[in-house]
Amino acid sequence: MSTPQIVQRADTSNLVDLLRYRAQHQPERLAYAFLYGASMEESRITYAELDRRARAIGSVLQSKGAAGSPVLLLHSPGLDYVAAFFGCLYARAIAVPAYPPRSPRLLPRIQAIITDTQAKVILTSTESITGIQRNPLLQPVLTQSEWVTTDTLDNRLADLWQEPVLQAEDLAFLQYTSGSTGTPKGVMVAHSNLLHNLAMISRHCGQTPESNSFSWLPPYHDLGLICGILYPFYEGFPATLMSSVTFLQRPFLWLQAMSVRKSTLSMAPHFAYDICCRKITPAQRDTLDLSHWEVAANGGEPIRAETLRRFEEFFKPCGYRPTVHFPGYGMAETTLILATDYWRRPFVSAFFHDSEIQQGQAIEASPHEQDAKEFVSYPRITSEHLILIVDPETRLTCPPGKIGEIWATGPSVAQGYWHNSEETEKTFHAYTADTGQGPFLRTGDLGFLKDGVLFVAGRIKDLLIIRGSNHYPQDIEVTVEGSHFAIRPGCSVAFSVDTDEGEQLVVLAEIDPHYQAGTTGTEKAGRYKLLDPQEVVKAVRAAISEEHDLQIYRLGLLKAGNVLKTSSGKLQRRATRAEFLAERLEIWHEE
Repeated sequence: MSTPQIVQRADTSNLVDLLRYRAQHQPERLAYAFLYGASMEESRITYAELDRRARAIGSVLQSKGAAGSPVLLLHSPGLDYVAAFFGCLYARAIAVPAYPPRSPRLLPRIQAIITDTQAKVILTSTESITGIQRNPLLQPVLTQSEWVTTDTLDNRLADLWQEPVLQAEDLAFLQYTSGSTGTPKGVMVAHSNLLHNLAMISRHCGQTPESNSFSWLPPYHDLGLICGILYPFYEGFPATLMSSVTFLQRPFLWLQAMSVRKSTLSMAPHFAYDICCRKITPAQRDTLDLSHWEVAANGGEPIRAETLRRFEEFFKPCGYRPTVHFPGYGMAETTLILATDYWRRPFVSAFFHDSEIQQGQAIEASPHEQDAKEFVSYPRITSEHLILIVDPETRLTCPPGKIGEIWATGPSVAQGYWHNSEETEKTFHAYTADTGQGPFLRTGDLGFLKDGVLFVAGRIKDLLIIRGSNHYPQDIEVTVEGSHFAIRPGCSVAFSVDTDEGEQLVVLAEIDPHYQAGTTGTEKAGRYKLLDPQEVVKAVRAAISEEHDLQIYRLGLLKAGNVLKTSSGKLQRRATRAEFLAERLEIWHEE
């Protein structure tokens, strides 16, 4: 089979031109497929069909004067969402990816986004708006803007579309932050930012038009949107999509679909790789063929080397190779990716003394030393970007091996926050105090450089400073999860509270729903196993004392589902902390 013709990257000034090109030269080539639930029923769309749907949606938006204005997308994951996103680009509107507020819990975020963007038009689907209309608490959302159900639009509207004049500096979309740090802020991503980041992904991932990808990630977040949807289109190979709900209910379906489709690229936050190791049985694994998998992109949260090795070892019998792991570091403010490992080589990590890390220094250690802590490296930083490690208080550049805030500049760094000049100035316009170099993006992440290689240590605002020592909550959470079999992996949070005796540690951990309060871990009550909460408390306290030399001030064992997460699965530590202090969480046991 001959390689499909693709447009030269240098001639691509925006994604509208690229889709128009593909619709003209590759009209029948599959662009996207979407799989529905466990049945894996499939819907498909070609480049020509996608172009026509985008023109129809774009013409409606043009008739409503949406050019240059934010347009909210409230579709469930699926091909309607993809068409609506491109429809915004075709109208020179600014797409605002979001998710349908089907419960009152999600409503404040959507209301905040509508208020911030002042969006006059909201694109949705018949299925999504029906779900919203059923809930009377969500009715106020329906009256603030004009709603358009894109799946009911007549394709003949495409003939009314007028090709817009797009500039590189025009905004393509607003990526609203997860909300884990307070009111969500809209990151302004220009066409130039997006195209540069896509080109960087292309160089780093080594895929071709003969590749094919699979993604279950929410399309509302940067990793799912850019890597899962836009990168395959940019490169010219088909992408298969699935809902994140389907993955979370049955993780095996992710790898099963990849096996059947011989997918070469997939991506997920780190927790997903851990879930697969725990939830997929050896019998299920032995039905898979993962030998075609070339890039397993991994990002969105701290990456643990031990999880990567466990995944590699467990799925080795079905063809998974150590060279497939592809750790990435980035954020919405850098469009997506900022630094990665090298393609087609095993990931690289290094060990450092944890006691020194807590004092702000990265001193290499032997893996066998008692306080050795392993960090995954990000050695590949493109020449167009500059990364510095800067003391967040003094703004002085840190020497190699000194932990500080990661600052970055380059063409993938976004334009700032929508209608928020104060936060834009604070976050995107930083200058070093010693050299006056800038402007830099302040990432809010702590890290260090060692021999030019980037290592990420944690978040500044999540950092716990107890008795003068720095502690990263993700380290404490790992210890908590490993301390007792009844604690749900990926569902613990650690934070601090102010007391008369200074900062004190609070730990919250969800209990596996198959356990309930009792006196023993062996007796059974129906489908539940009885569990003594004191047994769990004792195990957690002992592990934290031994591993971190810390005493827990308050320890809460929660019912499953109480630790707050974003829709992409990232822990919302501060939001969970606020709910706990307001006594709004379901506590299984506390002391």
